[in-house]
Amino acid sequence: MPSDLDLRSLRIGVLLNTSSGSCDVSTRGATLSVLETAKVEPVQVWDVVGKGVDRALDEATESGLDVLIVLGGDGTIRAAAQRCEAGGPLLMPLPGGTMNMLPKALYGARTWREALTDTLAAPIVQAVHGGQVGSHRFYVAGVFGGASLFAEAREAIRDGDLPAAWEQGVAALKQALGAELGYRFEGQSASKAEAVVVLCPLPPPETDGEVLLEAAAIDVDGAGDAIRLAVMSAFRGWRTDETVTRAHLESLEIASSRPIPAILDGERFTLSRSERVTRVRGAFYALKPAPPVWSA
Repeated sequence: MPSDLDLRSLRIGVLLNTSSGSCDVSTRGATLSVLETAKVEPVQVWDVVGKGVDRALDEATESGLDVLIVLGGDGTIRAAAQRCEAGGPLLMPLPGGTMNMLPKALYGARTWREALTDTLAAPIVQAVHGGQVGSHRFYVAGVFGGASLFAEAREAIRDGDLPAAWEQGVAALKQALGAELGYRFEGQSASKAEAVVVLCPLPPPETDGEVLLEAAAIDVDGAGDAIRLAVMSAFRGWRTDETVTRAHLESLEIASSRPIPAILDGERFTLSRSERVTRVRGAFYALKPAPPVWSA
């Protein structure tokens, strides 16, 4: 894919999930205004809510688009990414939900307007590798086992509500007790932990570089460990925590005596009691802004 993309010559579609947190009936006009400023005219715009999302995504990805711009929550973004695999359109997933995991991985802290404006001004192609567990795919992070129940605690910490974080962390730990997760990292012996986190790092832009999954087994001993882990996760220091064992790999196996709770790119799932997680190389291709060029 060339780095000097001229988006004005491509077939571009826009899908807006107006039922997501940062998207409403006024978003269409705002989006078209940004596109017009960049002299980009979409061939079609879909305004959808609820159950209409899947039907519109099918129509969008089957209509011969070169680029699909999607503004919605984590579920909408993940569904769009799955449909853009195997030679589908380039995807521009804009943050319109709560966690916005894939948009944050691609665009950092930009708002959807900033991400769209900056990408239209200087677009480059980003390969996105993924992970697969059963029939489900994820592109940023999968959390399997008890740690997936700490999500509310982590968000409470980010919001500065430490009492709520403590209460939610303890409740999550009580739910997780007795459901220890067995795991086996590729090339290693089997072991046990409270949970396993799997990350999908991005390769260097405009390459299909070989980047393995990053897996971390988390072993907490009590409520104090649970809250400390939530704090470390909220402030991006979890990799150095003493409860975490890490590895880079192509695949891993997980098992439990109960169905395994999971969060895949911000969405909750309940998996079977035994699963295999594998890397999906070049799952789809996204558009993101070129990094700034620093002059000496």
